[in-house]
Amino acid sequence: MTGTRLTDPKAWLVLGGLHLLNGTAPLRDSDPVVLVPLAQPVETAMPSNTIVVAWNDLEGVELRARTVDGSRGHSVLADGAMLFPDMLPGTALRAAVTAVTDLPPGEQGPLVPLFYVSGDSAGLHVHSQVRFLAEDACFIRITPEPVAVGDDPEDLTWLAGAVNTHAEQFLFLNNHQRYYRKCFGGNELEYKYTLTGPVDSWGLTLELYRRVRGGELPGHVMEYRDEFQAWDYLNHLFEVTGPEAERGYVSFIPTTDGKHLVKRKWYAEDTFNRRETHTYGVRVEDDGGFERYIQEELKVQAVRMPSFRRVRYDINFESVRTGHVYGIFFDHCSLVDDRDVVLNQCELEYLRSRTAVEPDEAAALAEMDEIASWLEVFLREHGLDSTRGFYSKRTFLKDVVAARPSLSGVVG
Repeated sequence: MTGTRLTDPKAWLVLGGLHLLNGTAPLRDSDPVVLVPLAQPVETAMPSNTIVVAWNDLEGVELRARTVDGSRGHSVLADGAMLFPDMLPGTALRAAVTAVTDLPPGEQGPLVPLFYVSGDSAGLHVHSQVRFLAEDACFIRITPEPVAVGDDPEDLTWLAGAVNTHAEQFLFLNNHQRYYRKCFGGNELEYKYTLTGPVDSWGLTLELYRRVRGGELPGHVMEYRDEFQAWDYLNHLFEVTGPEAERGYVSFIPTTDGKHLVKRKWYAEDTFNRRETHTYGVRVEDDGGFERYIQEELKVQAVRMPSFRRVRYDINFESVRTGHVYGIFFDHCSLVDDRDVVLNQCELEYLRSRTAVEPDEAAALAEMDEIASWLEVFLREHGLDSTRGFYSKRTFLKDVVAARPSLSGVVG
């Protein structure tokens, strides 16, 4: 096999047996591995965290099949779009594996994308596959530091370490959408833009969606398979007034199973960073039950605010460099008792991090500032207020009650 020195940036897809990801059998010298050199790395900056490879983008590729120990090798050209038709290995891929194993296709076992590897003279980074679908596969980086390689990365000296690292994190990597973690210790980080109505929340969300999908927000892509959401729900909110350390609010949000999500936030004044918890599956009714829950379970004093309906449209996107996921939301809140009393806002929020390595909290703060500046240009283009702020739903409702005191009620 031709040597491939890592001078300029290079990248490969690595295909092979599913057992190397799910641990149903160990790595063996006779295992077939197929390296697919890419014309150029998917990422523009190394190291990146998130890699998505679409089969239709590959066109013609070379399949370099070999055994792990290098005792057998075979190369064949293939149509990249047909590597995994319907998630099954295509004819060319099966033939390449057969050439180095002598096993008929029915005995080869499942073949899947294993890793995406890329590097330059500094070394190699390995990305493990976390999602595999008919159209594409998603990989996230598992190497905090580049792996040193010899003259030829295709000699697979890095493979055993990659398989072991994946095995060490199988709970995180091998379970559906469990490859997320949260930075900032359960706090919510959010910028808010309060918009003067009327506001076309749907149209603005679609325009932002088109722009981010089109690459107009550098370094970010739509969150893999969770990029657009619509929400419409009631919110029964109580301002928590004491004890002092408990100030903030608790709200009861009905869910489709007849129960409630109880959301708590702790803050004295509107701010960027607020502590937040969510408790799902709470059985409580709006027949005095909210008040009893606050008194008996939470043991705080509170004032009931007017209930409101929140209609919200979200786009979620992630930084390919860091794996941090952010959301931009446009929402329309209207009082249940007076739908003409409304609050229109755009929010930018840190949501979660899709990363197998230690997430970089400082990078998240810097990225939020960059995204906010980009978003503010968008808002100004549409004649909307681009003032970065923290005006909360609680403060909005307090302002409403200040004008109409009959809408509030003390608890405890």
